[in-house]
Amino acid sequence: MNVHDSERLAGLLEQAGYRRSAPETQPDVVVFNTCAVRENADNRLYGSLGNLLPAKKAHPGMQIAVGGCLAQKDKDVILARAPWVDVVFGTHNIGSLPVLLERARIQHEAQVEIKEALETFPSNLPTRRESAYAAWVSISVGCNNTCTFCIVPALRGRETDRRPGQILAEIRALVAEGVQEVTLLGQNVNAYGVEFSDRQAFAKLLRACGEIDGLERVRFTSPHPKDFTDDVIAAMAETSNVMPQLHMPLQSGSDTILRAMRRSYRSERYLGIIDKVRAAMPEAAITTDIIVGFPGETESDFQATLDVVEAARFAAAFTFQYSIRPGTPAATMDAQVPKAMVQERYDRLVDLVGEIAWQENLKQVGQQVEVMFADGEGRKDAQTHRLSGRARDNRLVHVLVPEEPQARPRPGDIADVIITYAAPHHLNADAGLLALHRTRGGDAWQSSRSAPARPAIDLGIPTVGAPGTLQLAQTCPGH
Repeated sequence: MNVHDSERLAGLLEQAGYRRSAPETQPDVVVFNTCAVRENADNRLYGSLGNLLPAKKAHPGMQIAVGGCLAQKDKDVILARAPWVDVVFGTHNIGSLPVLLERARIQHEAQVEIKEALETFPSNLPTRRESAYAAWVSISVGCNNTCTFCIVPALRGRETDRRPGQILAEIRALVAEGVQEVTLLGQNVNAYGVEFSDRQAFAKLLRACGEIDGLERVRFTSPHPKDFTDDVIAAMAETSNVMPQLHMPLQSGSDTILRAMRRSYRSERYLGIIDKVRAAMPEAAITTDIIVGFPGETESDFQATLDVVEAARFAAAFTFQYSIRPGTPAATMDAQVPKAMVQERYDRLVDLVGEIAWQENLKQVGQQVEVMFADGEGRKDAQTHRLSGRARDNRLVHVLVPEEPQARPRPGDIADVIITYAAPHHLNADAGLLALHRTRGGDAWQSSRSAPARPAIDLGIPTVGAPGTLQLAQTCPGH
């Protein structure tokens, strides 16, 4: 969701006349799009703001803006801790950024504007996509759940749904531009339709995506187990371009802890969903989120989580140590778990998840899979003469490719390969390409490369260098 919002912010600023700063240059404007899910997001933001202070002093015209969930939460606290910030804006008014920057410049004072309700759906704003062949499509914003550890509903508000026609029109427009993979986004994506009272709306949307010519792959994130219904499973299994992949947060395998978290399902229900998904799509890869050390978690509670992980056979898991978020009910709960105990449990969980992921990946060796190649997936691609991408089930695959330019796939192209090696977090295919499919997505990538060069946006923490114009940073750790 934050990456999607960052692309919208970039589009807004470019439409307002800003141009992107070149790499290794000092921009005139730095924008932080923040997350508030975990405490380290706070630490990273304020540390990065401190690092920018010398550059701000050396270049008085430089502007710094902070937006997103942390800005929505902290509001004036940001200026109290970093008074050199020029603009603070929240989750509901990202479209206001260009105006706020101009107002701060003219009035020579910081602008803080936080709205308590969504002004316009982010997808109605201009965008500057980072990929020519894949795109994020937001179908809803906000969440109606009340999980005791989560601050997102307080910062993003109650769920607001786009109408199906608007979503499908956006996807068709993206496909016309060369996009062949879309990821449907929502804080609780499979609750889609609650605002217009259609409990089957998400399944219908998946099936409608299957009717769009040229759309090769459809993914979605993140669903909630309580809203995961049989019609969604059927739509996934029966719609050829909906990928056999499911990321469904577990959070805990202990029913006691799930109750304390106010998660309205229990471990048996969760595992039952997985069984149904695998019965309909035996090839599906299932991933999850797990929190370790929630207040009151005992050793038996943690063992229950390990038991569910064993039973679920996750292809991967995003594992987190519980982080106190002020303003959430869990922050004031008794029996906060000591840090050393949380770390010890976390290490055991990571080891188990890695071992199971490796065992599951080993089953892929010798199998033929379809890979869509992508920019930036393999950090060592240049040294290893590989190009990396994602299988249909979203597993990362590093593929040995020919050196001849005319025989090499481009990002966005699709190839059939045989898996020759498995590690816990990736697969290798070193037996060559069985079949290479040149795609419209690959054509779009090639066209974007031949277009007039424009420096790429930096979605990391800004660096300090010589003057430039615009840099966008994202401080979301993922969750």
